[in-house]
Amino acid sequence: MPYAELGLKADEYARIVDLLGRRPTAAELAMYSVMWSEHCSYKSSKRHLRQFGEKTTEAMRERLLVGIGQNAGVVDIGDGWAVTFKVESHNHPSFVEPYQGAATGVGGIVRDIISMGARPVAVMDQLRFGAVEHPDTARVVHGVVAGVGGYGNCLGLPNIGGETEFDASYQGNPLVNALCVGVLRHEDIHLANATGPGNKVVLFGARTGGDGIGGASILASETFDAEKPSKRPSVQVGDPFMEKVLIECCLELFAQELVLGIQDLGAAGISCATSELASNGDSGMHVDLEKVLLRDPSLTAGEILMSESQERMMAVVAPDRLEAFLAVTAKWDVETAVIGEVTGDGRLTIDHHGRRIVDVDPKTVAHEGPVYDRPYARPAWQDALTDDAASARHLPRPGDASALRGQVLALAGSANLASAAWVTDQYDRYVQGNTALAQPDDAGVVRVDEATGLGVAISTDANGRFTKLDPRTGAAQALAEAYRNVATVGARPLAVTDCLNFGSPEDPDAMWQLVEAITGLADACRELGVPVTGGNVSLYNGTGEPGRLDSSINPTPVVGVLGVLDDVATATPSGWTEAGRAIYLLGTTAEELDGSVWSDVVHGHLGGVPPRVDLAAEKALAEVLVGAVDGVAHAAHDLSAGGLSQALVDAVLRFGVGAEVDLAALLERDGVDAATALFAESGARALVAVAEGQEGRLEELADTHGVRAARIGTTGGETLRLAGLAETVVELPLTELRETSARTLPRHFA
Repeated sequence: MPYAELGLKADEYARIVDLLGRRPTAAELAMYSVMWSEHCSYKSSKRHLRQFGEKTTEAMRERLLVGIGQNAGVVDIGDGWAVTFKVESHNHPSFVEPYQGAATGVGGIVRDIISMGARPVAVMDQLRFGAVEHPDTARVVHGVVAGVGGYGNCLGLPNIGGETEFDASYQGNPLVNALCVGVLRHEDIHLANATGPGNKVVLFGARTGGDGIGGASILASETFDAEKPSKRPSVQVGDPFMEKVLIECCLELFAQELVLGIQDLGAAGISCATSELASNGDSGMHVDLEKVLLRDPSLTAGEILMSESQERMMAVVAPDRLEAFLAVTAKWDVETAVIGEVTGDGRLTIDHHGRRIVDVDPKTVAHEGPVYDRPYARPAWQDALTDDAASARHLPRPGDASALRGQVLALAGSANLASAAWVTDQYDRYVQGNTALAQPDDAGVVRVDEATGLGVAISTDANGRFTKLDPRTGAAQALAEAYRNVATVGARPLAVTDCLNFGSPEDPDAMWQLVEAITGLADACRELGVPVTGGNVSLYNGTGEPGRLDSSINPTPVVGVLGVLDDVATATPSGWTEAGRAIYLLGTTAEELDGSVWSDVVHGHLGGVPPRVDLAAEKALAEVLVGAVDGVAHAAHDLSAGGLSQALVDAVLRFGVGAEVDLAALLERDGVDAATALFAESGARALVAVAEGQEGRLEELADTHGVRAARIGTTGGETLRLAGLAETVVELPLTELRETSARTLPRHFA
């Protein structure tokens, strides 16, 4: 059946017929198919995503200028400045055509930010690939990294951070999540609404071609056969130089107040832009489709509606401002076509060469699609995984200094903890001159106001292993880590965006993981007082049989946290630059090794329960770290993947200054063994190297907020020396650590 080829189910087609009171035209069928896709309508997750709004308190909304429902959320950061940020996925396209899939993922999220009236100022990427040694992983890695870097670099946007991880669960379903942040004044916010009968509908930017047709309904939703030729054209093709011109053109249009409403064209193309603009504005719209400028004149009406050609925007313009609007687009050499106008009849009508091909209520297309209450249940295999008799407490511990040393090096050289410089050095981190911190620091920091130094910090985090063991805890852990990272650089956390990457919603196991993760994240956001401003859900990330432990990717809720800094010049880096600085460990270490990098790298094990989330402790730690930005902290680094061991490795390698650490008192205080002290991934912990003479102030800060602080060492030298580990001393020259860390990714991909 034609509707099935477009990704619609039989009951969905029947509902369309019922809504229209007749059979849909081919163009209407195409429009409903893309707009009712999982990617565009969130039909399986919408019911559960409502928790984010329901659990947002009035206090959490104080700094929120625009929330969920628009192209991106907008947060008040003070002094009349606002920041908009959002993360989205482009996973399936990036497996089929890695370069263009990743590049257009960046382009799409940047246009979401432009459409809010903001100037994009930075991007981040959250990448997950298959097993590092798998022969197909290199194909995907090379294409994705080149696509992210190529598009972002051409736009002149600094890439200030992110993640690059490897796991066999992502072999057929890599994750390419892209984040963009933009800056604007409060009065410059623009919304995607079409109001005012007689106002013109203008399409401008690149011409519409055959690339990306059906992308939202097919490629970005259900499973697919990568060898089937019909799926390959679904990947969009990007032109970053066209997008750069489009950015400047849009900003000038905003500055001259020539736009009443604006919408970028991403997933579902013209179908999405027209129906969402009309629906959001509670109005109607008429479009003459033959006026759309085409790259390929052979496209059918349905293909024009579904095309996801990149670098296009749709604006609503008052008739008396149209001439000025066209003058600006002509100045920037941006092709423009007036394709329709706003009406007052509440209908979306589209003609093609005089023939009516679409006549629908736009709300039924954009906002009143199917909402499923998918069945879900705790997987039959979950108890066996979490009750695993070989959980980390039973795994063999290193028996002597040599074994302990080997395990520290094993973690430092593992694919997920080793230096990501081979990836990040392909990105420009400092273009525009406003980057204060960037990867490998705990969070990216960009200046917003040159006069005052006001700026923002952003961190994105996820832990698929923790989420596999316990989705509710894993999602909360992702939030806690991102929150902690933002606080570690000295910024006060304000708001959240998320990208929820899960398996098939038709698999009750994967659906349970999604519901648990949403609940855990919503509850944790409420407790930490940070609202979710928007984001993305990516489902059908699986190729295995439903009901199996390996049926889908490790569930991966990527959480981005944005915080504000009064002056980015005070931001705390993640490594020390001077000898003689006292090193403190803040927080308490527990025997929490389940799901850890140690259990994976050393023992090849995943089982048990993830570390407990203590959000009250996270808030208290954040207060100390934010307070320490005022001349107390010389450097700070959160403890997360790899535990204290990896935090110390990262800190000494950041600027090439070693450290001498004695953990004897810590082991006695927390009642843990050497392996636990070094490799446990308990939350709410951070390392702080204290500025000269500020030890008392840090201890006072920690005491005030009820955070345990232990002085564990001193910076300096050309080695990382670990003492006090049951009379064991581990000596690690920085040259050996650096070589171990730096060689991993180049060995596989350079």
